[in-house]
Formats: sequence, structure tokens, C-alpha cells
Amino acid sequence: MTELTLLEKIVALCKRRGFVFPSSEIYGGINGVWDYGPLGAELKNNIKMSWWKAMTQLRTDVVGLDGSILMNREVWKASGHEEQFADWFVDCKLCHARFRLDHLKENACPLHPSKHPGECGGELTEPRRFNLLFKTYVGPLEEESTLTYLRPETAQSIFVQFKNVLESSRMKIPFGIAQIGKAFRNEVNPRNFIFRSREFEQMELEYFIPPDTGFQYIEEWKEQRILWYESIGIPRAHIHVRDVPEEERAFYSKKTYDLEYDFPFGRQELEGIAYRTDFDLKQHGTFSGKSLEYYDEERKCKYIPHVVEPSAGVDRTLLALLCEAYREEEILGEKGEKEKRVVLGFSPRIAPIKVGIFPLLKNKIDIVSKAKEVFRLLQKHFKSFYDESGAIGRRYRRMDEIGTPFCVTIDFETLEGVREGVLAGEKNTVTVRYRDSMRQERVRIEELVDFLREKIE
Repeated sequence: MTELTLLEKIVALCKRRGFVFPSSEIYGGINGVWDYGPLGAELKNNIKMSWWKAMTQLRTDVVGLDGSILMNREVWKASGHEEQFADWFVDCKLCHARFRLDHLKENACPLHPSKHPGECGGELTEPRRFNLLFKTYVGPLEEESTLTYLRPETAQSIFVQFKNVLESSRMKIPFGIAQIGKAFRNEVNPRNFIFRSREFEQMELEYFIPPDTGFQYIEEWKEQRILWYESIGIPRAHIHVRDVPEEERAFYSKKTYDLEYDFPFGRQELEGIAYRTDFDLKQHGTFSGKSLEYYDEERKCKYIPHVVEPSAGVDRTLLALLCEAYREEEILGEKGEKEKRVVLGFSPRIAPIKVGIFPLLKNKIDIVSKAKEVFRLLQKHFKSFYDESGAIGRRYRRMDEIGTPFCVTIDFETLEGVREGVLAGEKNTVTVRYRDSMRQERVRIEELVDFLREKIE
């Protein structure tokens, strides 16, 4: 399997099984925008809930915020986005494709995929500057005084609400404000499926610290973030830490780490962890005329807090999980023939559906009735899926392909009693089948919830 083929297979699976669809597809779509289907929405929510729990529930020094997408235009002037948030792009005069100037070596020529733009015989235009902000207007008139932007990042609402959150939550520095939300960037060349798009979701933390502690805390957060990726199924060995050199860092950053992952299209950034100093709070204090200083009772002095920012993308994390989980296996079918099994080996904690419930035969009323009873029991505790259509082996394959870690089958032994083994003679048992090993285990229905909870959590 080539790397390009892997991405193509993942994209096809995502559409076929309801993870990700092109937005507005029946109208020809819109470039760089995607919709998440039933399974994609579940997987995305599981990622966000895991991040939110790790940040705000399992820590006592972080609180949450849900800021608005629309903000006063002055926010974007203060942050520098209105003037500086731009890319340079060029067009090919031969094929009329458009490319970011700094990504020419990463892109292939549409007409000659083995060559990069500008190396294929097509002449490139002079570079032009392109602002990435989406403009919109607040109120009935489209004029300069009502102009603002869809937010290009979630961080700024955290900075402008710093004092309100500090006072209402009674926190003391060091502490953090976490936020998950949509951001919008009018990318010159969105590409690589959901990796780079124009509408995306961020998981950001701004961790406020004393001025002389930035290098200490960025190291601590680097380790914490790697541990989180491990917890959702991306091994530490597959995460590459890049110490971003000064010439590539944002001008306000004293140090930045990129956590990178080997996607099918190359090693790319999964998350950035930046020591942003006091730039943002200082800017907003200056532009708003409101003091954002903090009085440190322990140090007996005032200062503008510095910030360490771990910033992750929900969409990129989801894509990395798909790449990490996808595998193909050759197994023996029910009739002894060889067949291909496609598996998404998600961690049970992150899988969109935790358990599939199947009656062995759909034309046996007693078995179907008991299966629906088991489904009603389990759906109160886990995201569950009931399926009685097709051969049992085919149902298992469907669950394997969407990453469901456990399947529960209700059969004749459930009603008549187990024929052999430690549960011989007992009724009201089911077969639990494991996705990864395909091993099966007999479990009492009354113990099923606790059995599955232990495996999942």
C-alpha cells in the first residue's frame, strides 16, 4: 500500500461509512469545507470530551470558556491579525492553479504530478499578498463602521476575558483558560482532506504564568500533551517533537514546539505549544485602555502575566487517529476462503460506537426480543448500535470497519443455556466478540455493563 493510496482509502471509507462528507456536495461542494456525518460527529465529540476532561476536570488549575465567533473589530487590530494575518500566493499561467508561495516545494503540479509548481514549464505570476480573514458585517449596513471578521483563532476571546474569568473563578496564577471552538481562515490552497481547511475546530489553552517561568512551563505542557495523545491511541513513538527555530516562530514567541505526526502526505504539525510571553495581554491592555495587570500576593508585585499556549486541531487529531487506526488484514471467511478485513483499531475510549448488539437470526422472535432488551440495557451506558441485517460475519465486518471494539451476540444458548465451559447450563448469557483479536467470550447479561465499562475505560 503506497502512502497516497492509504489516504485515498481513508477518504473513501470516511464517506462510505459516514465519518466525513464534502460540504454542499449536491451543489458541487465548496473547497476546503467538510461536514461530519453520524460517525464523524461521534468521533469528533469523543476527542473533544477527552481533551476537555483532561484539561478542566482532571486539573484544578484550568477553567473553561466558550467565547463568541464574532468579536469587536478592535480585537483583531490589537492582536495584529488585521494587518499581518496574510499569506503570499502565486498562480500558474499554464494550468491556472493557485499555490501558497511558501508551500511550492510541498505541492505537485496538477498537470505534471512528478514536478513542483514552477518546475514543470508553467510560468508563475509575481507573488501577491492575500489576507486570510473572512470579512462580515454586524448590522443592516455593509460599511466600514460595521466591518468585523470571523475569528481566525479561539485564543483572543480568552485574552480579552482574562480579567472576568480571573475574578469570577477566584483563580490564582498560574492557571489556565481552556476553549474548544470553530475558527475560520480563508486558506489560499486548502488540501489533504480535513488537514487544512477553511473552517475548522480548535482546542486551545492559554496558561497564564509569572514572567520568569515560561521556559519551565512550556516543557511541562509539552510532556502533558504527549501523554494525552498516548491516552487516545497515538503512541509516543509516532509523535515527533520539533523545536521550531527562531526564524520560523511567530515574532511574539520566545520558544515553540511543534508536535508532528507522519501523515500519508508527510510529517506535519499536529499541535503547536508556544511561549507567547505577555504580547497578547499587553496589546489588549494598550488598545482597550483597560489594565490587565495581575497582583501576585505571593510575590507582592504587579505584572502582566506571560502565557504558554498548547493549541491543537480537532480535525487534524481526528485525521491522525484515522491514519493510526486503519489497517487491512487477510483472514479466512465463514466458508474457508480468504478475504480482506478492514479494521479501524481505535482505542475503545475514543471509538464512535462502543458496542454492536446482534441477534443471531432476525427471524427468531425470542432471540430478537432478547437482543433488543440487551440493546436497551447497554444504550443507557454506551453509544451502542443494533443490527439484525445480514449474516453475522458480515455484521462483524461492518463493525470492524468503523472501529467498534466489542460486539454482543444473542443466540440460542442465551435462551436455552450454555452448552459447555464454566457457564455451562446457565441462561441469559451472551457472546462478546473482540474487534482486534476476533476472540469470543461468554458473559452473563447481568454482568455485561460492568464487564464492558472496565474494558472501555
